[in-house]
Amino acid sequence: MKEHRIQVDLAKCIGCGMCRRDCPADNISITDKKAVIKSQACIKCGHCVAVCPKGAVSMTGFKEPPVEIKKSVILDPQQLMDALRTRRSIRQFKKQSVTQEVTAQIIEAGRLTPSGENAQDVSYIVLKDNMERFEKMAVRLFKRLLPFARLVNPVAKNKEIDDHFFFHEAPIVIMVVAEDKINGALAASNMALMAEANGLGVLYSGFFSMAANMSLSLRRALGVKRKNKVVETLVLGYPAVTYHRTAQKEAAKISFL
Repeated sequence: MKEHRIQVDLAKCIGCGMCRRDCPADNISITDKKAVIKSQACIKCGHCVAVCPKGAVSMTGFKEPPVEIKKSVILDPQQLMDALRTRRSIRQFKKQSVTQEVTAQIIEAGRLTPSGENAQDVSYIVLKDNMERFEKMAVRLFKRLLPFARLVNPVAKNKEIDDHFFFHEAPIVIMVVAEDKINGALAASNMALMAEANGLGVLYSGFFSMAANMSLSLRRALGVKRKNKVVETLVLGYPAVTYHRTAQKEAAKISFL
């Protein structure tokens, strides 16, 4: 990772204090009506860059410049609620490929997801041409574990593990890998929404994530580093199934204090 340094253009700075008030690390002061960075040893979250009305604060070391926000983007609440209400885990996929452009957009949704302390510790493994190889490795592991699972898990009693147990013949799989599980889960959630916005169905394959974290040989084959965890495995493709009504849910458990 390149070194990032926060810089203040004193000619542009008007000393409004917006950057100081918005800094989560209290790393900015106002001296002689100008913003002063106390230390470069902060989390480099970019709030100071984003909030400055004059563009006086910048951060070095990035390939892309910040994008100017000309108008706030507000999602339609009812459309979002309808989309959330009708989401289903998809296990039947069309034999239709997912383009590189759509794949890149899904990963971009993960990349743009905020992470705790701006760790940016999330990475992605895309399985496409070699999916069958990795699925076979996971199937072998789970077939060994199934007899034990059937002793304690009622769902496992009726479960059969075939060659497509994990990926259901989907055209593409994106694994979300991170040091921090919460950061990975947040990224995966945004990625799933972006996938659905592109007309894709999504299955969270928790079983494959479990296999990848359990099996040293599978981790090595996938190139997962020792300090990282496979947080989510998103199985993606165009749905070959239509749902005609929503699934019922229990009422939310809420405490007002």
